[in-house]
Amino acid sequence: MSAPSYIIRSGVQGRERLRILARVKWPTTRELLEHVGIPPAARILDLGCGGGDVTVELAALAPDGSVVGADLDETQLAVAREEAARAGATNIEYRVADVAALGNDTERFDVVYCRFLLTHLPDPGAAVRGMRRRLVPGGVAIVEDIDCSGHFAQPPLAAFDRYVEWYSRTAEGRGCDPNIGPRLPSLLADAGFHDINMNIVQPAGLTGEVKLIAPITLEAIADSVLAAGLASPAEIQQTIDELSSFATTDGTVMSLPRIVQAWGRAAD
Repeated sequence: MSAPSYIIRSGVQGRERLRILARVKWPTTRELLEHVGIPPAARILDLGCGGGDVTVELAALAPDGSVVGADLDETQLAVAREEAARAGATNIEYRVADVAALGNDTERFDVVYCRFLLTHLPDPGAAVRGMRRRLVPGGVAIVEDIDCSGHFAQPPLAAFDRYVEWYSRTAEGRGCDPNIGPRLPSLLADAGFHDINMNIVQPAGLTGEVKLIAPITLEAIADSVLAAGLASPAEIQQTIDELSSFATTDGTVMSLPRIVQAWGRAAD
């Protein structure tokens, strides 16, 4: 996705970050999708699909169905098309689409999925209402999003706290909610969904790519942090360096934000 409210660098430069994030998040997303259930012949809409990592997995879960990956970032979608072709995924179509126009199309889906999209929208409620209008009766919406306040590092690290503060304040400055996760069930309810459920996950670790998310995300929001006047280039680079050093230090722990998973069904 690429929009005025989106604070993270997108396009080709942002692709590798999304790839790493997808690998870190896939185990918990897979468990969510398996728990909710994806029918083999489902028609699926993956909103804010970015580079298409989850789109390809959704296509594998619905081998007799089809998946539409929708995003505003044409550069990311071009990469996604190439990668889907290499993966042999023939039941995927990628489209440039604005989540704000969700309710204006008559095409309907059995499943609408989005991850880390609503946090970047000034009006997430409108997007969720649009998701409901794009579902067939009995269809399911599945959403995952962050609660940035739930980040942690151990031992405590001032650079980590700065990163979380800069991320939160930058997002809030653009009218977005970096702590939207706990609101997901109420957003679904307000949009008219029923049979609403939720779960909470939080990837964290002593080793591996999960510890790289903080420094690479700060690097990816650096331009937005600068534009917000929250830090100087030198302060941002120093913080990236401290996060990177902490991430490669034995015995340290770093987490992603707390992540809320929620799902609900459209009325029959």
